[in-house]
Amino acid sequence: MDFKFQNIFLLLSVAFVASHEALPSQEDYWRSVLPNSSMPKAVKDLLHPGKPVNVGITPDAFPIIYHHGADENQLRDNQNVTLFFLEKDLYKGNNMKLHFFKSAYDRGSLLPRRVADSIPFSSEKFLEILNRFSVNPSSKKANIMKKTIQECEEAGIKGEEKYCATSLESMVDFSTSKLGPKVEAVSFETEQETPLQKYRIVKVKKISGEKVVACHKQRYAYVVFYCHKTETTMAYKVAMVGDNGTKVEAVAVCHKDTTAWNPKHLAFQVLKVKPGNIPVCHFLPMEHIVWVPKH
Repeated sequence: MDFKFQNIFLLLSVAFVASHEALPSQEDYWRSVLPNSSMPKAVKDLLHPGKPVNVGITPDAFPIIYHHGADENQLRDNQNVTLFFLEKDLYKGNNMKLHFFKSAYDRGSLLPRRVADSIPFSSEKFLEILNRFSVNPSSKKANIMKKTIQECEEAGIKGEEKYCATSLESMVDFSTSKLGPKVEAVSFETEQETPLQKYRIVKVKKISGEKVVACHKQRYAYVVFYCHKTETTMAYKVAMVGDNGTKVEAVAVCHKDTTAWNPKHLAFQVLKVKPGNIPVCHFLPMEHIVWVPKH
């Protein structure tokens, strides 16, 4: 059974009432820092305080930790396996069987920085966190939250700079600190979730050089993004049409150098390749965001 974190609603209510006039909204912060960049739908959809926050027990977390391997169960059960492909397959007219879906977990909101910063987010204070959200320490939900924090605290691989953003403001700040003040945020765009089906690529547009910040939505008591900047990574917008007529504009990233990745990473097992210089690509799941320099 899913559970709701009522304490967070109290925190939000107090914060908004106390600071509604004194502090700018998250949208205001975006406009002040990124006046020439539009806010992607994935971000807009998360700026609605008051929605239930659920941490579901699902096998579909996207494998973002490069030095983690995948076992047979993950290879069989992870719904994101369809999102991996090789760079040579990214061209107009190609057909791919894909499944784009919203995660069954975490229907929460992005917290304002003032609220997010008041909540502990560390392994050292994990029991305090569980107590704050009334989570049983021996529950599967507690294990999910613990894993998210641990992944945020782990060191990245060589050439990777990482940061877990607990607010929109902190995600904007990290991205601009790594890419410069002029950036663009892009995410998957469609009017509806889509079934597993064949898609035909109708347009491919390169949107970055080799500097990209990707932010992946995590399973937690509220919205947390695992953001990381990697070198030798390219980003693309890919327009596609599904067999059922659904039009989508997906975001794809291609990693040129995977030498430091775990040889048992899910991508290698799906694509039947080894770490090295064969570009490994994947579409971003819905609700994930890519930041690129804006020229």
